[in-house]
Amino acid sequence: MHRSAPRLTRILACAAVPVMLVAAGCSSDSDGKSGKSGPTAQSPSAASSPQPAVKPTPTVAPAKYTKLPDACKAITGDTVEDLVPEVKNEKGTPGKSTDTDSRGSCAWNGLDDKGVKGSQYRWLDISLLRYESDPSLGSGEQRAQANYTKEVAKVKATEGATGLKTSPASGVGNESTALSYGLKKTEEDFKYAAIVTRTENVLITVSYNGAGYAGATTPTPSDLMEDAVKASKEAVAAVAAANK
Repeated sequence: MHRSAPRLTRILACAAVPVMLVAAGCSSDSDGKSGKSGPTAQSPSAASSPQPAVKPTPTVAPAKYTKLPDACKAITGDTVEDLVPEVKNEKGTPGKSTDTDSRGSCAWNGLDDKGVKGSQYRWLDISLLRYESDPSLGSGEQRAQANYTKEVAKVKATEGATGLKTSPASGVGNESTALSYGLKKTEEDFKYAAIVTRTENVLITVSYNGAGYAGATTPTPSDLMEDAVKASKEAVAAVAAANK
């Protein structure tokens, strides 16, 4: 019995050595994993996440026409005298505008008094609208196209208009609509001819009307329309000339 005790002690001492080594190994693994989870570590999902794409700024084609002519000079003096006999102011009466490169208007009127033979009254006016290109609204031409339809609708909606007729006005600008109608004013039957035209990014509306007083003959819609087309073509040419 005395001899077996030292032997048992040696066996237990040797058996304890592997346990300590295993424990040391586990401690080392734990330290390594702790290092990977430190502040400099990056998860695989974060490293592979794509950055949001930067949306490109939308672009539109620049407007062809950058300015407008003087509205009172968009129709020649000879045409004004021909369409408005005994015109009160041959230079025209300009409309108010704070931005003459974007909008303008002018009007002429006259009464050719023949005494007992009656009188002829005429009114001619023109309005010009230019649309600039805008990334959020579209190109100047696109904006003019959209508003061209609105301008035609506005003329069609003239309060009190009778016998309204519309047709394309060929040969005037990029697109053009002719509208004719009657309107009762000052106890007389007025006849109207209107031409709404788009030339690139500019809208032109020419309105021409007249009446016969004291028994004078009422102007025919076809005669008024022919003259309105002539004035519209001159206005289209004036816009192009102002941008050369």
